[in-house]
Amino acid sequence: MQIKVGFEITYTAAQPTPMVIMLSIHPSRYADIVGTEHIVTVSGVPIGFYRDGFGNVCGRLVAPAGDVTFRGEALVRDSGLPDVVNPAAQQVPIEQLPDELLLYLMPSRYCETDKLTDIAWSLFGTTPPGWARVQAIVEFVHNHVTFGYEHAHHMKSAHDVYEQRAGVCRDFAHLALTLCRCMGIPARYCTGYLGDIGVPPDPAPMDFSGWFEVYLSGQWYTFDARHNHPRIGRILMGTGRDAADVALTTSFGRMTLAKFVVVTDELAA
Repeated sequence: MQIKVGFEITYTAAQPTPMVIMLSIHPSRYADIVGTEHIVTVSGVPIGFYRDGFGNVCGRLVAPAGDVTFRGEALVRDSGLPDVVNPAAQQVPIEQLPDELLLYLMPSRYCETDKLTDIAWSLFGTTPPGWARVQAIVEFVHNHVTFGYEHAHHMKSAHDVYEQRAGVCRDFAHLALTLCRCMGIPARYCTGYLGDIGVPPDPAPMDFSGWFEVYLSGQWYTFDARHNHPRIGRILMGTGRDAADVALTTSFGRMTLAKFVVVTDELAA
């Protein structure tokens, strides 16, 4: 199958403002892009692209005073298969983990393992390590937290989500991956396109979404605590310790979001 993705995002600034954007498809999906992914500013402001320390593609620019509009589009091949499910995947002992994975056990900006470790062990200490433990965490978060865009707040942490029991997709991911880290399972935050493909129409349709991955049996597996169901058509954009590492846009000055439109559509065969 092929999926058409794209966006149009406009910001307004009172003065020229440096920005970093992370709106590109992740390099791991480059082979699936049909033709070329295009990301431009409508006014022709140049964007310089680079890769950050996590391997994500970022762009930097100086937005002029007034409006700056970003447009992107790409056509992506996809297997049409849902997220991989492997109940036999095993938890890797911490002392056997590669050095570069240890940071995915550490606390980070939105993932306070120190505040949630005792809670995690009281809830999941008797679950079998590995896939079953991760799935137990996902099911707990899915049932514990109520989804709603009105619950979104950029300062909300995993512990906040646990206590408030409400949030958006990034909050589900933050709480679940933090509980995984508390149980000694490396977990990282993911952001990308997730359209409503292969599921009933949603009154609040998906666009950019947050989920997480865990490291089991020597590879990363996708989990989604908001949906708690394997989904079709995820297109990864970035990975990091938490949402702070994969912000879609970062401005070094005051800017106001004026427009935000995202497209994720399966093309008819």
